[in-house]
Amino acid sequence: MSLTNRDKQIIKALDKFRVMDCDSVSELFFAGLKNPKYAANNVLLRLLRDQKIQRSTAFIPYCYFGPNIQMKAQSQKIGHFLAILNVYKEMLKLGDLDSFFTEPKYGRKSDGCCETDIYAYFRKTPFFIEVQKTVYSVKQMQEKLERYVLLYESGIIDKPFPHVLILSDQRYAIDENYPFKVFQSETFTEFVASLKSAPVSKPSERGVRIVVK
Repeated sequence: MSLTNRDKQIIKALDKFRVMDCDSVSELFFAGLKNPKYAANNVLLRLLRDQKIQRSTAFIPYCYFGPNIQMKAQSQKIGHFLAILNVYKEMLKLGDLDSFFTEPKYGRKSDGCCETDIYAYFRKTPFFIEVQKTVYSVKQMQEKLERYVLLYESGIIDKPFPHVLILSDQRYAIDENYPFKVFQSETFTEFVASLKSAPVSKPSERGVRIVVK
């Protein structure tokens, strides 16, 4: 059976996000139907039967992978990728999301390059986002941010350099004067809400600003 356009979009999304749960597939691709979860489940089962996608039954709701994703059915990374997916869904609801990339590569970690969880261009502003579900020590967080400094200094990223946003339940003591802005929040939605209540400031010398609508 040939793939429909929606089938292709689902498979592309599974490759993009690495992992998607059935409910998220339903929300993103079947929202306009009378019973979106039922429709999503039927399509996913068909694609699984045709060996176009993979599935893990170790989680409820079940999780699905793209055909080229190498990941164990009970991998600890699944929860991390689902958290990244949830950030994407938050940003979609807030509007004006132009681009979103999961774990883009700018170099090798062994060479000191950072491995950001998300690059996003949201409301005319670039962001590197860390989805931090495990608690880091102050030293570990400083080392992570130093990798962003190395990326900044490398010149690989066009200016303005993205803001770095740490999404975590844990608040970290970040005192360094970095050449880019560092924000912290529990969720992306809370981060945007905090901007609305913050005093409006002029654009920095680097020309970076956040547009709040």
